[in-house]
Amino acid sequence: MLISGMSRQDAIQIFLAGVEAVKPNHFIPQHIQLQNDRITIADQSFLLTDMDNLYIAAVGKAASAMALETEKILGSHITAGVVVTKYHHALSLTHCRTIEAGHPVPDNNSLLGGKAIAALFKKATAKDTIILLISGGASALLADAPPGCSLADIQQTVQLLLDCGAAIDEINTVRKHLSLIKGGQLMSYTQARVIALLLSDVPGDDLSVIASGLTVPDATTFKNAWRVIEKYALSGKLPVSARNRLLGGIKGTIPDTPKSGSPVFSKVHNALVATNKTALEAAVIKAQVLGYATTVLSPMLTGDAEVQAETFIQRLKNEKNSSPVCVLWGGETTVTIKGTGKGGRNQQFALAALCALKNREWLKNNRVVILSGGTDGTDGPTTAAGAVIDADTFVKADELSINPEAYLHNNDAYHFFEKTGGLIITGPTQTNVMDIVAGLIH
Repeated sequence: MLISGMSRQDAIQIFLAGVEAVKPNHFIPQHIQLQNDRITIADQSFLLTDMDNLYIAAVGKAASAMALETEKILGSHITAGVVVTKYHHALSLTHCRTIEAGHPVPDNNSLLGGKAIAALFKKATAKDTIILLISGGASALLADAPPGCSLADIQQTVQLLLDCGAAIDEINTVRKHLSLIKGGQLMSYTQARVIALLLSDVPGDDLSVIASGLTVPDATTFKNAWRVIEKYALSGKLPVSARNRLLGGIKGTIPDTPKSGSPVFSKVHNALVATNKTALEAAVIKAQVLGYATTVLSPMLTGDAEVQAETFIQRLKNEKNSSPVCVLWGGETTVTIKGTGKGGRNQQFALAALCALKNREWLKNNRVVILSGGTDGTDGPTTAAGAVIDADTFVKADELSINPEAYLHNNDAYHFFEKTGGLIITGPTQTNVMDIVAGLIH
């Protein structure tokens, strides 16, 4: 019999409640309404007769679901649309064509997606409206290769940044300056009115970081991008073309991304529609219904997964509440790849937490459960959303004579949890607001 089976199920229910709250079927109807001939999108309201065409452009892991909910509301009023999403995330749509592409490293279909979105923006005139639906993952799914750079060059650069543990804002700073559509540049392709609804997958919900800031002014520069490269000692590993573009931008031979005050942003309205906070609020309600005294940690979870896992363990050990307790943390960690294994930041966090729990008796006696999961349903290049640990994880590891620390150091959390039974498998959730960590104590 499982020592903490019910507690594990509670943790999973709390996580799934958070995920459910940020699915497009909940937030799109709140932000898009149609009454007679009047459309209201976010706080923008206008008559159908005031425009010639209504286009949909959707990018990211939640793009298909966001487009589907929009189609349900606007139906035949939509002239045409393009959806660019991750492989296996496409849904059946009536008015939009779909392109599935690579993530977290772009592929040829990502280039096709970039061209298709740019073409739609070019096609739209000043009398048209584009509803742009943006969600996490769009930085990879929507790609281009600026003059002198190849797709392989972009792929190599992104992989270097991912492997060294760079934060998402740092990665996207570089991406913006190796692109002709990111960092607000997409807005230079159209004269149409653009209303962008953004689902945040970045710490702090910075609109200029989400999807590499397709429709907002970019405060970063080529110098900032080069500082990221130098910070992680990548200058000697960078493809020559990428290096030349960044250095050329610093010298002023290549125009920088558009800044605040640029006229290209005069016809765009950006609205944040759901965030990690939205998911955490729903998780809190579920935890309380299940009988847990609940705390949400602040500040937002960022930084190295292994370091933060140890911080989380210490926070749980300091918990003095006599009632069953649920401690929640939301955000996004990073992982520096040192091994040859398979996993993602949530699985690495859970395994690091297990390794930090040298005192197995504390884990067992307090019926502690720790879960770390990605709200998008995919953690790194795996089919798992994340992983969950409890005292039974140690029992199973002992039965199999496997060493958790060896798997941790090889970045092979997936195979560890595959053997011990701790993987959380949800499939694509059609949303993405970073990660949820839950710690339960009885």
